[in-house]
Amino acid sequence: MTFQRAVPKRLSLEPLPEKFAEHLRSFAFAGHDSVDMAAPERIDVAAPERIDIESPLLQQPLGWVPKVGADATCAAFHAARAVQPEWHQLGVKKRAKIISKFHDLVFSNRELIMDLVQLETGKARAGAFDEVTDVANNARYYAGQAPKLLRPQKKCGGMPVLTKTYLHHDPKGVVGQISPWNYPFSLGISDAIPALLAGNTVVAKPDSQTPFTSLLIAHLLSVAGLPDGVFTVVVGSGGVVGTAIAENCDFLMFTGSTATGKVLAEQVSKRLVGFSAELGGKNPMIVASDAHLDTAVRAITHACLSNTGQLCVSIERIYVDQDIYQEFCERLADSFRAQKLGGALDWKNQVGSLVSAGQLETVEEFVADAKRAGARVLTGGKPRPDLGKYFYEPTILLDVPDSARLLREEVFGPVVYIQPVANVDDAVAAANGTCYGLNSSIFAAPKTAWKLAPRIHAGSVNINDGYVAGWASIDSPIGGYKESGVSRRHGAEGLYKYTEPKTIAQQRGFPIWGPQWLSQKSWSKVLWRSLSLGKKTGLLR
Repeated sequence: MTFQRAVPKRLSLEPLPEKFAEHLRSFAFAGHDSVDMAAPERIDVAAPERIDIESPLLQQPLGWVPKVGADATCAAFHAARAVQPEWHQLGVKKRAKIISKFHDLVFSNRELIMDLVQLETGKARAGAFDEVTDVANNARYYAGQAPKLLRPQKKCGGMPVLTKTYLHHDPKGVVGQISPWNYPFSLGISDAIPALLAGNTVVAKPDSQTPFTSLLIAHLLSVAGLPDGVFTVVVGSGGVVGTAIAENCDFLMFTGSTATGKVLAEQVSKRLVGFSAELGGKNPMIVASDAHLDTAVRAITHACLSNTGQLCVSIERIYVDQDIYQEFCERLADSFRAQKLGGALDWKNQVGSLVSAGQLETVEEFVADAKRAGARVLTGGKPRPDLGKYFYEPTILLDVPDSARLLREEVFGPVVYIQPVANVDDAVAAANGTCYGLNSSIFAAPKTAWKLAPRIHAGSVNINDGYVAGWASIDSPIGGYKESGVSRRHGAEGLYKYTEPKTIAQQRGFPIWGPQWLSQKSWSKVLWRSLSLGKKTGLLR
């Protein structure tokens, strides 16, 4: 097959091989149909504009993809809506087989996936591996659980014996997905998997900085047996394509900033369309006096520096019991300094590059503002152009004053600040003292941590871990409090949000309002006595 010749096993630190790039572009929606490999010039006709894709690790473009606008996005929804009934009618067991095959393909192509993720984002190999693992876990979980979760469920009827009631879950229709650049593989498909299994089709917009990873996803789904038009990738500007998605979808899944999430929520709410979003965070960590520091420091370093801090659930602020504050700061600083930075497609480096010049500028501005306000740099605090275009040293700040922006605003980079607290009550108050509530962490003796965890206002609380324990528990929902999000991903909730619950109830014998041979007055007495007896006996719950 053509794709077998076009798709390599590994990539190098150089632009994508042209045959591979051309093959991936064939999965980009370009107007009315996907681009035909036999006629790639159709791209110029359907979508004359191109986007050159920059790699943080290269001096030249990684490749290019076709850029579409609002009309093409509407056409993508039209096509997806046309095939959705057939996809639903296929049945959840057959859909699950396709997703299970996709799971296997993710594992067998993991080296290629990690290479491409690294090239598009600049992250270290371990961060790219996290994406592969996350997608595989979601595919395995939902492929196994969806047939059971979507099976018609028997419910208690309005009247025992006389009423038979079942709950069905119908698909929403066409789900619009807008995903960010920081986790292009994980967030490019993990949320779509339950949507597809529920019988929806998906129109997905990746970030324009990282579209090739989404196109590789489309390729793997195609190889797994997903029919054409069920998962469609559209590449274009957020303002144009994102708006078109919000105006055409039957449900919207968005991961990104709180500001953008509010705009999209307003757009879909006007159409009474459902909306799920994971938004910004300023994730706190509490380190209690009974924490085991030898174990904690390594885990905390990962919690702060994974994906160079460009992670929605990454830790950006740490509240430490004053009795261990000095020792903790010294140990964490040593750990930060020991991290190896670099951009190779291997496992030698722990910290990779920031994704772009804009992201580097943002990090520099936050740190400069904090320093002007009086904050002290314990370690890091500067870019590393000797390593690459957008590298920045892992940074710890102390004595950050209230006037500094990064005290409460999300940096999204390898920057964390540490503050001493008198006790755990002060730590909890500080942790809850923002408009965000996405992720949180507690390092303490288990007895202490389990008492504190319910008091934290966040969608996930990790004990003696930064974020992985909660995120990897895919049977349990995860999401944000306050301005950190709406709805949840993972677990049954992550599947059911893509469905319309439908109650089907049958009345047998005689109607709930009473048999024909009994007066309404008499029936009311019988009914009330029955309801009272049902409550007392527990037959009615």
